[in-house]
Amino acid sequence: MLEWVKKALITGITGQDGSYLAELLLSKGYEVHGLIRRSSTFNTGRIEHLYQDPHAEGTRLFLHYGDLSDASMLARLMARIAPDEVYSLGAQSHVRVSFDAPLYTADVTGLGTLRLLEAIRESQVPCKFYQASSSEMFGAAPAPQSEITPFYPRSPYGVSKVAAFWYAVNYREAYGLHVSNGILFNHESPRRGESFVTRKITRGIARILAGKDQNIFLGNLEAKRDWGYAPEYVEAMWLMLQHAKPDDFVIATGETHSVREFLDCACGLAGLDPVEVYRRDDRYYRPTEVDVLLGDASKAKNELGWSPKTAFQDLVKLMLASDLEQLGLQIPFEIPADTLDWRARYNLVR
Repeated sequence: MLEWVKKALITGITGQDGSYLAELLLSKGYEVHGLIRRSSTFNTGRIEHLYQDPHAEGTRLFLHYGDLSDASMLARLMARIAPDEVYSLGAQSHVRVSFDAPLYTADVTGLGTLRLLEAIRESQVPCKFYQASSSEMFGAAPAPQSEITPFYPRSPYGVSKVAAFWYAVNYREAYGLHVSNGILFNHESPRRGESFVTRKITRGIARILAGKDQNIFLGNLEAKRDWGYAPEYVEAMWLMLQHAKPDDFVIATGETHSVREFLDCACGLAGLDPVEVYRRDDRYYRPTEVDVLLGDASKAKNELGWSPKTAFQDLVKLMLASDLEQLGLQIPFEIPADTLDWRARYNLVR
């Protein structure tokens, strides 16, 4: 008798979260299918260590070209794969960019989720669905923010994520689908995109130490965020779809730190003066700013058994260490022994 293998479909599999989630699911014996956009350049660096010959025996990772703007393709793909779990991670996910490309952000980040939900409904595939919601939906809402905090988005990205959240809730209630929203606060790692502020800081420090740059150009240093470690957050995604009842969960550390604190911590670890390396660049300021994001993940702890494990300073260490190694530089501090195996993960995708 053939052993039944769970199948998962991940949109946004080439991103930070998608790559960590693919690793997690493969380690649990899943057959993993990923949706990637066709382009003139390859963007599979984060998952190349997972990808084998799709025709080889034992292959459990399969990539499919497609786009969240193509509803008919999504319906065909859903019917063909018939996944047990769908993880909706694909999006235009850069908040500042969403001000420059609001219509594209709404189409991919908001309507892309609706197209996926419709593909499930029309194909009648009995799968569980995870929607990657965001703390940016809270925007100007008072902190701390939990599942019952009213949304007050302050960017086209945040507005689009609110729309996707309510699409997910509506399909859960209208059609009885197993749909869960994970309202994830900021989560970082060595795989974070280089245009995001945390990675701009750690990569910028590494380049300064390597003699390649002299300064780091940043926007608002006073914005406060709840920063966690991405591999731990994708585990929370998986736990939501193992939960008997579909629901909405905030995933956060319960601590807030400013961009200035992140810069000061990283510079301190590298022996640099933050005043000397920082340069203000008004292009990185948002038209409407989100001052404080601070999550209350009590519900996730009580119902899913999830809690964060990596402290703020350790997260900064992990990211800075990987950027230093990438440029062949020595790491002048100790890496916490109880963190996930970041070096093995990073070297595989460097």
